Amino acid sequence: MKLSQFKFKLPDELIAQHPAKFRDESRLMVLNRKTGKIDHKTFKDILDYFDENDLFVFNDTKVFPARLYGNKEKTGAQIEVFLLRELNRDGRLWDVLVEPARKIRIGNKLYFGEDDTIVAEVIDNTTSRGRTLRFLYDGDHETFRTELYKLGETPLPKNITRPVEPDDVENFQTIFAKNIGAVSAPAAGLHFSRELMKRMEIKGIDVAFLTSHMSLGNFREIDVEDLTKHKMDSEQMEIKPETAETVNNAHDEARRICAVGVTVMRALESVVGTEGKIKPFSGWTNKFIFPPYDFTVASSMVTNFHLPYSTLLMLTAAFGDYDHVMHAYDVAIKEKYQFGVYGDAMLIQ
Repeated sequence: MKLSQFKFKLPDELIAQHPAKFRDESRLMVLNRKTGKIDHKTFKDILDYFDENDLFVFNDTKVFPARLYGNKEKTGAQIEVFLLRELNRDGRLWDVLVEPARKIRIGNKLYFGEDDTIVAEVIDNTTSRGRTLRFLYDGDHETFRTELYKLGETPLPKNITRPVEPDDVENFQTIFAKNIGAVSAPAAGLHFSRELMKRMEIKGIDVAFLTSHMSLGNFREIDVEDLTKHKMDSEQMEIKPETAETVNNAHDEARRICAVGVTVMRALESVVGTEGKIKPFSGWTNKFIFPPYDFTVASSMVTNFHLPYSTLLMLTAAFGDYDHVMHAYDVAIKEKYQFGVYGDAMLIQ
């Protein structure tokens, strides 16, 4: 398929700047991927579409405060530093993005905190905006991590144009977030409240968790028209043996499996074997899913409404049928659904 096939006009006012007041009271569009039929619901109605022993698979990644602001030595110019991942624990080496990048060269030092608590030196250029930083800090690793995260703020995506607010610390995290390492929240999981999870338990719906640390690659602009030439950024993921066993048992018993979010769907498809079974895995995936694609694990998916040209939209269209999904997006815009990480949700089944 071509990049241009994922173009649509999205009014700015439909990009959610805040989440729904209550997690499970966002709007929910239900799309039948075989017929294209659409229903309009509230998110907490989602359980009406599932039965006892069906399985929901969640992503338990935890977002860390990845956006820092430092000052360049000598000039004092403010520089935004976005932490991507830790490259070397002992060496305190981090892969980061800097803005404005033109001012930051190898050998420059950046100072963070009111008292210049932490200093970092640029030791490599990785991309036009990418740099490798060595943080200079006396103290053990845990103390360093704590101090670094104290200086950071919630890494809201750029399409949320307002300043970060105190409530974002909680709102931009799922209630089951456990394993730290993501630079963006797995949006579909944000809709699940404690009350909804309790209702799932009472109804006898099973749950399983995997970890897929969302990277900025999900939001990076694609610069090729032919999608077969696009290379996804790698994301770190882990599927533990007990999760693999739970998913495989559900598959063997022909129970419905719902992937909560694009990251879960990608992770499951990254480790599936020839018979539809998944394997335990700890490592990296750069799997890029776009139409046409045959899915073998999940029979339904929860996902938010994504922005034009997004790789998240491409996977959604691959699962829900390209024509049905793009029509559903037309309806969503007419019905003024909210898009983006704090936006409304879609159940595709």
